[in-house]
Amino acid sequence: MLKPLGDRVVLKAEEEEKTVGGIVLASNAKDKPTTGKVITVGAGRTLDNGQVVAVSVKEGDKVLFDKYAGREVEYDGEKYLVVHEKDLVAVID
Repeated sequence: MLKPLGDRVVLKAEEEEKTVGGIVLASNAKDKPTTGKVITVGAGRTLDNGQVVAVSVKEGDKVLFDKYAGREVEYDGEKYLVVHEKDLVAVID
């Protein structure tokens, strides 16, 4: 599995297929997803004094992230998104 470095987080983006009214959208009409499930997290950000600040999310969390954040990668036939912790907006309960 991918192991992110520093304060990076690996997400599995969740794509919505239907509108609120239940209409299925064509793939070219869809917006980029902005929610995802945290797959794995890095060790955290290293401060100037050498102290490591842990990432504030954990594996399994569902998160909201900036629309154009991160880098898409493919590993073992699956697509993932690698983002910095600063690009995460909120944890969804």
